[in-house]
Order: sequence, then structure tokens, then C-alpha cells
Amino acid sequence: MVLPSEPEFEQALNELTVSLSSFLAANPQYKKALEIVQIPERILQFRVVWEDDQGQPHVNRGYRVQYNSALGPYKGGLRLHPSVNLSILKFLGFEQIFKNALTGLNMGGGKGGSDFDPKGKSDSEIRRFCYAFMAELQRHIGKDTDVPAGDIGTGAREVAFLFGAYKKLRNEFVGVLTGKGATWGGSHIRPEATGYGLIYYVELMVAASVPHLALTSSSTKVAISGSGNVAQFAALKLIELGATVLSLSDSKGALIAPGGFKKADVEAIGALKLKGGSLGIYSGKEGFTYHAGKRPWELLEKVDIALPCATQNEVSEAEAQHLVKAGARIVAEGSNMGCTQEAIAVFEKSRSQGGESVWYAPGKASNAGGVAVSGLEMAQNSQRLTWAPQEVDAKLKNIMKDCYEICLEAGTKWSEDGASAAGNKVLPSLVVGANVAGFIKVADAMKAQGDWW
Repeated sequence: MVLPSEPEFEQALNELTVSLSSFLAANPQYKKALEIVQIPERILQFRVVWEDDQGQPHVNRGYRVQYNSALGPYKGGLRLHPSVNLSILKFLGFEQIFKNALTGLNMGGGKGGSDFDPKGKSDSEIRRFCYAFMAELQRHIGKDTDVPAGDIGTGAREVAFLFGAYKKLRNEFVGVLTGKGATWGGSHIRPEATGYGLIYYVELMVAASVPHLALTSSSTKVAISGSGNVAQFAALKLIELGATVLSLSDSKGALIAPGGFKKADVEAIGALKLKGGSLGIYSGKEGFTYHAGKRPWELLEKVDIALPCATQNEVSEAEAQHLVKAGARIVAEGSNMGCTQEAIAVFEKSRSQGGESVWYAPGKASNAGGVAVSGLEMAQNSQRLTWAPQEVDAKLKNIMKDCYEICLEAGTKWSEDGASAAGNKVLPSLVVGANVAGFIKVADAMKAQGDWW
């Protein structure tokens, strides 16, 4: 049987399969688990019909991929973007399985969304779409079944509309969505969680490999792509710590601040993006250079840390090679599968050579902070409690520390390269570590429940 091409999903599956090669060679019985885990438990696809402000009907495709529930209810975001298709959602849901496993919380993996584009739509149009979308989705989700969250195109406004629709349709106030408002079941630190968690993970990488690049030093130069939620809060945390943030970007171009972005700059960009604006308005403004149609990676001659925080496959092989030449020592994904397979190969080759090499962290580990705090939101909802921001932030730090240590341990055990030819100690592969550690946890739970034997 020939299946339609699903390039994003095939890329994610290939990354996992390659990363597991050493582990599977030593533990061949787990090959059956890999064969089974790559097939979703359930895929839901449905029609969403909604009216615009002129009363005209429009139709979009809605999806929910319920991938794996071995560790808990399906958990993963809802993406609203014209690019949404089954390949992208399968890749995201597949990655989510292992990302959620690495948090140590009881969450399975799933993903969903629609090819609806919220940009340029009125609040009323978005509300009507969300209500139409939830009219079908509500049949398949629940606080102990499947708990969606936000994602690209699905922010606080959309989550609120979706929650309101679910509450009306089901006549129950339960934690069926995460990313809710702080006064009606949401969690403190949730908007900041992915960006903050990324920086907490990077801090540990820096301390272990390049302590002279402390994030508390203004001489540490960081490149960030994207200007959405993840990029904004990663930048704000770095600025708070004392590092210099050199770049942000959006789909139309890259914005470079040679002297570093200030807190007020990032906050202004956040307000601009909420209104659907483009970074192009900074073109010609003092202290900034705007590059239309570009990404930051080849625009910077010197960078210590690179954080892709926009979307999948946003760092190419050529851009990865430029980052190596620019002196990057840490690359950690704030986006899901932010680097192409060819870019990852460049970073992993650099790492395997030891010395002043690049250490790369995949998104399923380094950006797990968002879903981690979503899991904490679910726990608070179950208790009918709201924890203080400091308590949530402390729990997030601990989860990211545990995630890093799990990846480090598994990477040390299962990376094929232990030392370079020159005898320099080589850092373990965090790609291998994240994939092996997440896979073992999920596969063992599946085996215990009878999914394979």
C-alpha cells in the first residue's frame, strides 16, 4: 500500500529511527514498539463551516490526531494556520509523545488544528469559527481523554472562545483546555513557559560546556528567530539575566539590533504582533536593521547561542554551516523541529569533533516547558487551586533540569561517539538522549498495557 507523501512526519520519524539505532541494536525487542508507536491511535478529520461578518459561509478542514495515550490523556496544541495539513499535525503529534514523556508528567501525545487563518479576521469571525470548530471537537476531548492547548494562531483569545463553546455545549466547567485565563482556570507562567523553559535548559547546557558564555554576561550574544510568544519570552528572560539578544524575525523578514534589544523593544514588538503587524515597520529606525525575506542565521558575523523559535525547518544546512563559522556553541530549538535534518547533521558533526564545537538540543527537550506548565495547569484544575507564580516557575525549572539530566544520561549511554580522534572529550548527543529516553518511557508503558510484547 502506497501512502501519500508526508514529508514533515517522515522527517520526524527518520530522526527518531536514526537516533534509536544504537539502542535498538542492543535491545532488538523494542523494534516492535517503534513499529507500533509511529501509527496514531486515532485521526479525526472534519468540516468546519462558519460565517464571516457579511453573513457569507466559509469552510475549513479541522483535525485532531490522537497519537498515543500510554502515559496519560492526549496532550498537544491546536494550530490555526493556512499551512496546516495532516503531515504537519502527525509530525507535531509524534514529537509531542516523546516531549511529554520527558517532562515526567502523566500526558500522552496529540495535536490538532485547522487550515483557518486568524490573520485579518475580526474578533467576531474568529469567535464564530471557534464555536463551529468546537461543535465537532467536543465529541472527542475531555479532561481525562484529550486536553488541547494553544499553538501557532491559537492564543489566549482563541482558547477563551474554544473553552466558552465547550462549556456551553457540554454544560460543564472542567480543565479541558490549557492556556486559559488566569482568573478562570489558567496557570501563572503559562504564556511565558516555553520561552522561559528554553532558557532554563540552555543555562544548563552552557554551565556544562561553555561556562564562560554565562547568560548573565552582556558579552554573550544570542540570536533568536521568530517574534511570537516563544521568541518574546525567551528574549525577555535573556535580557533579564543580562545576555545580549541580537535578532528577532517574522515571516516577512529579520530584524537585527547590533547593540541588543531592550526590554521595551521586545514588549513593543509583542504589542505589534498582537495587532497583526510586521517587523518591517522597523526598517530605517535607529538602532535596527531590517532584512526583508531573510532569516537571522546568515546575517550575524558573531553569535554564541542560536535559538530557532519560529517554525519547523527554519534552519537550513547552509545556515547551520554559517552558525558554526560564526562561533555558535549552543543551538537549542524553541520551535518544533526547527532545524532541517541536514542542519542537524552539521551540528552533530561539529559536536563529534570535540573542542570548540556546537552542542545542539532538539525541541522535544528544550521547548518542553510550555507543555510542562500545561500539565501543571491540569493539576491545578484537578485540585481547584491556583498556585503562585513563584511556585509554578520553580516547578518549571525543576522539570527542565530533570529533562536535561535525562537527555544527558541517555545521550552519554547511547551516543556512538565517545571521544574525538584527538582525544578530546566529546559532549553526548542530546538528540540521541532525548529520543532514546522519551521512547523507552513510552514503549515500556505500552508494553505494560499490552500494546506490544
